[in-house]
Amino acid sequence: MHRGFKQKTTLLTLVCMLVLMIALVGCNKSESGGNNSESANGDWKGQTLKVQMIGNFSMDSGTDPVTGEKVKGLDELKKEFEKNYPGAKVEFIIMPWEGYVEKTQAMLTSGEADVYQMPGIADFAAQGLMEPLQPYIDGDSQFDLDIFIDNQVNGWKALGPDDNELQIFGLPFLGDARFIVYDKQLFDEWGVDYLSDNPTMEEVMDKAKQMTGTNPKTGEKNYGVYFRGDWSSAFTLVNLAEGQNGKWGEGFAWDEVKFNFNSPEMLTGLNWLLEMKKYAPEGIMSNQGNEKWLTKDNNIAILLNQGPGDLVKQTYAQGLEDRIAVVQEFKNDEGVGSLFAGSPIAIAKNSKNKELAWEWMKFATGDFAQKFIFEEQGLMPAVKSAFGWDSVKEVDHLMNPIFKAMSTPYTPRYPWGSSQPRFILQSEIEAALTGKRSAEDALNRAQAESTDWVKNR
Repeated sequence: MHRGFKQKTTLLTLVCMLVLMIALVGCNKSESGGNNSESANGDWKGQTLKVQMIGNFSMDSGTDPVTGEKVKGLDELKKEFEKNYPGAKVEFIIMPWEGYVEKTQAMLTSGEADVYQMPGIADFAAQGLMEPLQPYIDGDSQFDLDIFIDNQVNGWKALGPDDNELQIFGLPFLGDARFIVYDKQLFDEWGVDYLSDNPTMEEVMDKAKQMTGTNPKTGEKNYGVYFRGDWSSAFTLVNLAEGQNGKWGEGFAWDEVKFNFNSPEMLTGLNWLLEMKKYAPEGIMSNQGNEKWLTKDNNIAILLNQGPGDLVKQTYAQGLEDRIAVVQEFKNDEGVGSLFAGSPIAIAKNSKNKELAWEWMKFATGDFAQKFIFEEQGLMPAVKSAFGWDSVKEVDHLMNPIFKAMSTPYTPRYPWGSSQPRFILQSEIEAALTGKRSAEDALNRAQAESTDWVKNR
């Protein structure tokens, strides 16, 4: 056989083998469903990711106690993630909100999980317990922070033990906000104009006062306003200061934090709450008196400092969609104000599965998981794509102002929001609302005690 022909035949054979190998690799990648080389090569095999979740989550499907409808459990997320990352396994560790700070601290210290739901991220990042995410973001061309609703990323920024500037340690997972809710039917029955989209303190007080007493149409006792005098009172008061162009204080690192708890704006706000208490049920100090809220027999016109919770589900389950409306909490002249709330997710510094944990972070903030938490769990999504979901459009008269509230809070999250100064301020507000101290004395005590706590922490 001719020598040149042999060489050509050998070369042709090598080319065919190379093409076949490339085709096989491509086929494996397509079948795996993965979007990265590790998934394509099966490198997730044997890796188990442990994910901590806080709240009323369940692994299995069940019945929604509000709507009575069938809802899917976290097993739905587990199956979808494991399908996309063959070989990987996900285990959920579910804990209640009660005592979550102490329990999370213990879990982080002992390395029990890889990914955490982390509303108290500022404290844990400062201890060096959380993995900085900027390197993962910079190194992943398939991920873009622009997917999140405005200010959601900034709200969860925190300082590590060696940081001078705020860094990203968590990605928005559960959205949340605070806003004002009112019952249009009661306004109609009393002949009072609806609340403005951005009401002032004066407007809310005037309309609450007008609707306290015997309803002229039903003859039933009505209350103009409801607010919690206990658990959320610190955030209610700080928002009142923001509505007057004040703020809680300044700084983020504990050695730079300075409180303004006894500022003129805070004092005006607390005196406003003392006056508003006259138009509220007697049980506000123990979260009572609002038992008829979101029922057809509702007797409260306005609720302050409300979160989404079961608002949307309960409103529709009770057939109140034409009665309930949402407007903004108090904002400063720049349109900013109110508590930044919700939950980010974060990677533990001591995780041994950080690459897989990052893949979970992307999955949990993608549309599949975000739709799951909204449509199955009734929780708020944190991504802009939600604006176009059919399930959101069906309830957009409630969701649109909620999304606006999510995009205009004070950011970053109050660094003391999950720490002792919050409870110090809350305790002093309670003392003022129950007549144990004057508003001025209560705020001076809150200022002094919180400042001492920071110095001695």
